[in-house]
Amino acid sequence: MVIVDKITKTYNNRKVLDNLSIKINDEEIITIIGKSGIGKSVLLKTIIGLVKPEKGRVIIDDLPLEGKNIYLLRKKIGFVFQKSALIESLNIGDNIGLALKFVQNIDPETIKGKVIDALAKVELKPDVMELFPSNMSGGMLKRAAIARAIVLNPKYILYDEPTTGLDPIVSRTIEDLIVNLNKDLHITSVIVTHDLNSAIGISDRIAMLSDGKITFLGNTESFVNSKNGDIMEFRNSYYLKTGE
Repeated sequence: MVIVDKITKTYNNRKVLDNLSIKINDEEIITIIGKSGIGKSVLLKTIIGLVKPEKGRVIIDDLPLEGKNIYLLRKKIGFVFQKSALIESLNIGDNIGLALKFVQNIDPETIKGKVIDALAKVELKPDVMELFPSNMSGGMLKRAAIARAIVLNPKYILYDEPTTGLDPIVSRTIEDLIVNLNKDLHITSVIVTHDLNSAIGISDRIAMLSDGKITFLGNTESFVNSKNGDIMEFRNSYYLKTGE
């Protein structure tokens, strides 16, 4: 379980996260939605320890994310960045195997086997290992980024806008992949997205972030039927923008 306990983070004299608390249950898919620039990605990066709050703390599996615990707990967490963040000068095999090389310090053949296994889990063939990021489509890049996130067998995966820049068909395949990995690997998925249909389609719970706080937390049915002002404004703006 991840417990975000009363965290506050300020940028340019604005409280992006304001005494925010949320509990994330094991093996669930929880999606955090909200307007652009509201602090969703900051919350994700706080959970993994890339951003340090001024107040409050994050507790993962009963350990506070601080001091020597940070290195230990980060091994339990995979992170899928919005733009995949693959290293352009490395082929896909080396990108995925990088953490195995430096974190687990295992031999090249073992690394290759684990990379091939990770690729299979995201439905990519072994020959993809020889490709470079510049030679791959957006959907393949996203799958490779997810393979890199799961290669260390994490307990948690954090996704920052996993379908941004993808067409609707590819977006649906990535969403299906997230759901299947969550179930097959018994992991916990925390997703930040502005795609309302995606959030409703794959989440066990949805959290609404507004003015630095979680203003709604519930299952998808309660979200769809909610009369919460922040949710209604977000829903109306989203459907108006997408024409749905």
